[in-house]
Amino acid sequence: MSATDDDGETGFPARFWRALARHRPPGTGRSRLWRSPLRGPWLTSVFGIVLLVGLPLVAITGLLSYAAYSPQFGQAMPAEVGWLRLPRFDWPTRPSWLYRLTQGVHVGLGLVLVPVVLAKLWSVAPKLLAWPPVRSVAGVLERVAILLLVGSVLFQIVTGVLNIQYDYVFGFSFYTGHYYGAWVFVGSFALHVVLKLPRAVRALRSRSLRRELRTSRADTRPEESAGQLVAAEPAEPTLSRRGALALTGGGAVLVAGLTAGQTLGGGLRGTSLLLPRGREPGPGPNGFPVNRTASAAGVEEVAGDPGWRLELRGARGVVLALADLRALPQHAARLPIACVEGWSTTQNWSGVQLRRLAVLAGVPEPSAAHVVSLERDGAFAQASLQANQVLDPDALLALRVNGADLSLDHGFPARIIVPALPGVHNTKWVSAIEFEEG
Repeated sequence: MSATDDDGETGFPARFWRALARHRPPGTGRSRLWRSPLRGPWLTSVFGIVLLVGLPLVAITGLLSYAAYSPQFGQAMPAEVGWLRLPRFDWPTRPSWLYRLTQGVHVGLGLVLVPVVLAKLWSVAPKLLAWPPVRSVAGVLERVAILLLVGSVLFQIVTGVLNIQYDYVFGFSFYTGHYYGAWVFVGSFALHVVLKLPRAVRALRSRSLRRELRTSRADTRPEESAGQLVAAEPAEPTLSRRGALALTGGGAVLVAGLTAGQTLGGGLRGTSLLLPRGREPGPGPNGFPVNRTASAAGVEEVAGDPGWRLELRGARGVVLALADLRALPQHAARLPIACVEGWSTTQNWSGVQLRRLAVLAGVPEPSAAHVVSLERDGAFAQASLQANQVLDPDALLALRVNGADLSLDHGFPARIIVPALPGVHNTKWVSAIEFEEG
């Protein structure tokens, strides 16, 4: 026999759970601290349903970001993930804004849901700190799932926000921690849904959302429900449930307004006050965001050297000067750059098609291409491209942007631009490209 923790009954072995209840740690089980009349299964379930829809989207788009880094080349981070590896497939180049969409949803929606996560934690605080924490073996399983779920969600939020701010105070690889944290979340979330969804559905049906949205603070009453969420001695309401939902929703809208411009661009970019790439860095054709400057990469002298040469490797070796590249047929394309931190920008690029360079190297049907930068010490000083990325008609070794030569910070004398490719793999300051035969 077992009983749920909400009904106050004790499951097997009853003697153990009763003994546990008698040894309460300081600061737990004090119902006087949790007297808000708003708390209850219904309000908690409303927040829960929003997260039930939103959090899986954040997780799925995050895992898609990992797939976009082409783990088959060993360049996704972490590279070795054992049985947690994703099914391998070639990341598509169409639509060209695919990575902009998936990573924009991942970062943007993740930030927007932060107020909802905090509201949900507030709504279940009495239960999280209740004593005894469980009253049955089934309750142990539920409590472990909650611990893993809450811990993984907070871990993903904190490390994600710090990564957006380029602040790595946590002392470990963000990519490794975030990837494994995502799988802890996926497992605990699935278990939590199995255990809690039927109860949440019953709670949602217990009250009318339309009626709650019409109920004033003066008419707000505690829910007619037993359990640890409903206060035993409720205080007078200082806010209606309508107000609580509006406050949470307003917080989400505010976060969206302060961050969405990073991905959407245009006139909204100036409203992105919370993120480090929120504003255009100066006027002119090269006046758009950049992650890593030429100075930070240590390439100012070599990239600006008039003696720069591009080395093509394949069935035959070819060395091209900048003038040689400019003399080749030029192709123009309007393409976005989208970065893992969530920002993106769309610009007009022109240069030489990668597939034309593959032909010059004697590999007209390459199976892959390996691009090397003049940068030596960066984590993304080189990148491998899939066959479909090399052969896409808009995949370029870009020489110009918006009608002007690339600036040093944007990759002069030449950089890679490929549709739907993660920004860091659009290698800047290219020194060599090796085309592999199929």
